[in-house]
Amino acid sequence: MKAPPRLQSLVEEGLIDTVVRQLMSGKEAMVFVVRSGDNTLCAKIYKEANNRSFRQAVDYTENRKVKNSRSARAMAKGSKFGRQEQEAAWQSAEVDALYRLAAAGVRVPQPFNFHDGVLLMELVTDADGDAAPRLNDVNFTPDQALAHHATLITEVVRMLCAGVVHGDLSEFNILLAHGAVEGEAEPTDFPVIIDLPQAVDAAGNNHAQRMLLRDVGNLRDFFGQFAPTLLKTDYGPEIWRLYQAGLLTNETPLTGRFERKHADVDMQAVLREIDDARDEEVARRLRMASPAG
Repeated sequence: MKAPPRLQSLVEEGLIDTVVRQLMSGKEAMVFVVRSGDNTLCAKIYKEANNRSFRQAVDYTENRKVKNSRSARAMAKGSKFGRQEQEAAWQSAEVDALYRLAAAGVRVPQPFNFHDGVLLMELVTDADGDAAPRLNDVNFTPDQALAHHATLITEVVRMLCAGVVHGDLSEFNILLAHGAVEGEAEPTDFPVIIDLPQAVDAAGNNHAQRMLLRDVGNLRDFFGQFAPTLLKTDYGPEIWRLYQAGLLTNETPLTGRFERKHADVDMQAVLREIDDARDEEVARRLRMASPAG
């Protein structure tokens, strides 16, 4: 197919040879399958800020570090240059998170290049070599659901130990890949986490706890459709308590149980959670309605 204008510069720079097809178009980005030499890759084109619908972006960018002090001042003032720098920081955040998490052993797509607002990365594939499906497009047996849930809880812990909370983790941004897995004699299915521009610093963001609890809750609710025993688990608070106490490692055993202490109800916090839940449901419906390429 003809290269979209945003990909034409990558063709001219020799970073990609041809555009094969559009893979998907979401509310935050468009993704294309491209060829680069002998490799088939993904090209993720980030939409401009005024064309994005990501909710409460300020919650996700809170306390993000900016290397250039001039950029930080401009972003704080909200000037035109500051908005441009803020947009660049939002886009590069996914690249930074991908490298950081890959180094920590988290299964994420391998990034290759970031040029002119376009991220070139690994194309995650299924057993037939086609683009891997999202979890929401797959049905699971109870045993499969339990196994994939356990794997993803391990990945959430790895992310947190690396200082990262995904912030928008759900069945819509996890792919079911197929390939070699350490410890398995034969190639098998395994989850790969995607969509990380909103990832937050666990220690530096005041909303990190709420986001982690929501991420883990989304995993429980989705896989609980196939393995109802998961609906009784409570991994999120257990993981966060261990993290806060400095006791969380990649090998820390988890029980999925958490005993809450009774305390006075913070009605403002409750109302905020209700609003967040409503916004999340709207966002989920929009993602479900997004056409696939």
